[in-house]
This record gives sequence, structure tokens and C-alpha cells, in this order.
Amino acid sequence: MDERELLEEYVARARLLQLATVSASGAPSVCTVWYVPELRPDRLRFVSRRDRLHPGNIRCDPAVAGAILDNPPEELGLTARGVSFTGRVRQLPGEGIEAEIAAFVNRWPRAAGVLGAMPEGASRMYEIAVEQWVLFDEQNFPKAPRREIAGR
Repeated sequence: MDERELLEEYVARARLLQLATVSASGAPSVCTVWYVPELRPDRLRFVSRRDRLHPGNIRCDPAVAGAILDNPPEELGLTARGVSFTGRVRQLPGEGIEAEIAAFVNRWPRAAGVLGAMPEGASRMYEIAVEQWVLFDEQNFPKAPRREIAGR
């Protein structure tokens, strides 16, 4: 498998991502969100309440970074794999995104009620357009585990 295939497999299998945003004052913040990937083009979608910290930060500055870590090793010295990324995020409209909602509910059935309440509800779906990936894979690339991969 090549590095792009490994990246796609990893991103598709993992469930949570940690998202870094920056406030209008420049203060960084990190949150953890459930996500749904779409690859080629590289998009990560998540749902959040509009009154939380990270949506406010996104309204000020759409540049984000994040990390996806699935099955971390038990201790230092064991083989590690993970993915980080940079990109730009936008809030999707509350209507006209039926395919995106269906994909999210298919992966996370308990989100159906929240997403079904849009556009009047308190939550919205957000979409990250990934510009750059970094695959860190000591298992498949032990001599040079850090692999930069352009978003598509």
C-alpha cells in the first residue's frame, strides 16, 4: 500500500478528531469532535452547537489544524500511527445538505435528531477542506515515518 492509501484507510477507520482553532484575540483552543470523512476531495465534516467556543473561533478565522489518532500505543517505544492536517473550515447551510446529513447519520445514528432539527436547531454541520495531511506511520515507514501528503 502506498502512503496515500494508508492515509485514506486510517482516516476512514478512525472516529474522533481533535480540532485546533484560534479566537479573534489569537488564543488557541482544541476540541474533540466526531467526524465523517470524504476523500477525493478531502473533506472532514462534524456537527457542533453554534454557541460553543470553536464555532465562534471559526467565524473569526476559518484556518484550522487537527489530529486523528486511532488506537494509540500503550507506551513509549511501541509503533505509532497518526494523522494531522491543516485546512479551512466553513459552516454548511442548515438546508440543502441532505447527502451530507445522510452520510453523517449513517455513521452516527444518534445524530439524526440533532441534524433533523436544522435549520432552526442549535447545531450546525461544518466542513473542513483539507489542504495538507501529515501521515506519521512508524509501522510502514520505520526509517522516515513522517509523510507530507497534499490534500486533494
